[in-house]
Amino acid sequence: MITKLVANSFVWFFLFVSSVSVAEQVQSKAASIIESYGIALHGNLAYAEDFEHFVWVKPDAPKGGKLRLMGFGTFDSLNPYTLKGISPFNSPGQFMYGFSELNETLLVGTGNYSPSGDEAQSAYGLIAKKIRYPTDYAWVEFDLNPKAAFHDGHRIDAQDVLFSYKTLIDKGHPRFQQSFLGIDNVEVITSSRVRFNFKPPYQKANIIRAGELPVLPQHYWQDKDFERASETPPLLSGPYKIKHVELGSHLLLQRNNNFWAKELNVYKGRFNFDEVSIHYFRDQTIAFEAFKSDEFDIFYDYTAKNWASAYNFPALAAGNVIKREIRHEIPSGTQGFFFNTRRKLFADSRVREAISLMFDFEWTNKALFNDAYQRNKSYYPNSKFSATDTPQGEELKLLAPFKEQLPSALFDQSFDIPTYEGDGNIRLGMRKALALLKSANWAMHNKTLRHSKTQQTFEFEIIYRQAGLKRIILPFVKNLARIGINATPRLLETTQYKVRLDQFDFDMSTFVLSQGLSPSYEQRDYFHSSQADVEGSQNYSGIKSTVVDAMVSHVLEAKDERALQVAMKALDRVLLWKHYIIPNWHLNYHRVAYWNRFGIPTEQPTLKLGVENWWASH
Repeated sequence: MITKLVANSFVWFFLFVSSVSVAEQVQSKAASIIESYGIALHGNLAYAEDFEHFVWVKPDAPKGGKLRLMGFGTFDSLNPYTLKGISPFNSPGQFMYGFSELNETLLVGTGNYSPSGDEAQSAYGLIAKKIRYPTDYAWVEFDLNPKAAFHDGHRIDAQDVLFSYKTLIDKGHPRFQQSFLGIDNVEVITSSRVRFNFKPPYQKANIIRAGELPVLPQHYWQDKDFERASETPPLLSGPYKIKHVELGSHLLLQRNNNFWAKELNVYKGRFNFDEVSIHYFRDQTIAFEAFKSDEFDIFYDYTAKNWASAYNFPALAAGNVIKREIRHEIPSGTQGFFFNTRRKLFADSRVREAISLMFDFEWTNKALFNDAYQRNKSYYPNSKFSATDTPQGEELKLLAPFKEQLPSALFDQSFDIPTYEGDGNIRLGMRKALALLKSANWAMHNKTLRHSKTQQTFEFEIIYRQAGLKRIILPFVKNLARIGINATPRLLETTQYKVRLDQFDFDMSTFVLSQGLSPSYEQRDYFHSSQADVEGSQNYSGIKSTVVDAMVSHVLEAKDERALQVAMKALDRVLLWKHYIIPNWHLNYHRVAYWNRFGIPTEQPTLKLGVENWWASH
């Protein structure tokens, strides 16, 4: 990566400019200024400054045609940035296709807008043509591309960036307050240059987070109520406009032929369809039938049983439909049954561990999943952040100060999730569960679990939003009944489910917390005690732990990838031993079926599905 290095002197009028590689930069006592076309959180950028296109695209892919996608659930808003409502991007699974109602960002490659296909935490210029920052990471300046414009032709300027930051902090979803926690203020230098000043301790990750800022049009939003769940298509600046909306059921995107960045290297060979139509289904069984009838083009299959046995229709046999398992290197999310520890019933970790023992994954995998999945034994499965063995070296140093607050077994045993034979026999688990419950003052009386002091019966509700989960939850409920626990599954429609999660109005729920290749501020949103009572945060378990808080701080303060791995493993280990969730399962490949009418780049991106790089072949 070639960058420009400008050495600061205490004499304001003296500037020394030299062009050297990042590896050859000579540090001075005063902070030096780096000017670049992008930034990598760890190591160097994979693509040189003059790169023409990403390797996982066909740069001359033909433009045209229509792509028909399946949406899952529903949506009641076109504003993806507020707590209120569900927008198309925030509906389940929509992010993976690469088409959305999101605004373009200053940099591209990290965050939600258009993540990289082959790099972890590396970002390149998009609305910002160039970035500038000191070697102590105290601030960053973005020079805006003079061609950058919204769809109405209005040029994107520094005032739009400042407006976007203030609006998202004051009126946006709480996650923006977490993501931009390290930002002290934003100042306009000129109409085409904006500076983000950071709070100490200065961290390189803050530059990445600032680059993820979606740039909103001030002239569009200044006389509108941003916090309302908007039904009006917003003004965007990206490759697609919103052409038509049927709220809750259909979204039609149309390619913008006057798109300002269509020749930009980060967009070459991408977003090739003239139209992208997304129809929403509430039931995946109905959606699959619609796919077989050629009502849409791609079916991403979440159901192992369906994938194993339902693809015997004529179009597949004739080669008109392609069925593929596409390997990837995407870290799996934190998926599981989440205990709400705000409920007194789940305040004791012994109780949570006992209930965890009643989930028979091996039987579930064999009977319901055709043995397709691997059990999650970490909050970060399929990644380099999983805690294994016992804590050693630097990780042990992080954990040692909290030895009195942690289970002693954490220091001399690796965390082990019980393994059953898959035949439904969980008697050993039942005995251990009842012993744990007894130690927490719960005991069986006439086949009902009661509290030894209050005589309260042990009963709770499991909320979920996907009908297909019922077949997984019911055997779990049956096992719980064997130790006297009455658990009631409750299927909720999407909007009600979101409201109850946002307000922490549940006992137990199923969820997936998205995880990436270089964890950062989202871990604070997921697990830090400061977020336990913030409506709309994703600390669903209500975790309030000084140990977890300390490990999250180590994650955020990590100076290099090695330190990040150590801190993440320590965090993973603490979370596992506290039993805040019952870990579920994961895959390391995409299960995708699609109608045979597309061209696909020769090189598949390993870090995303990459449908936005396909094109219509006939």
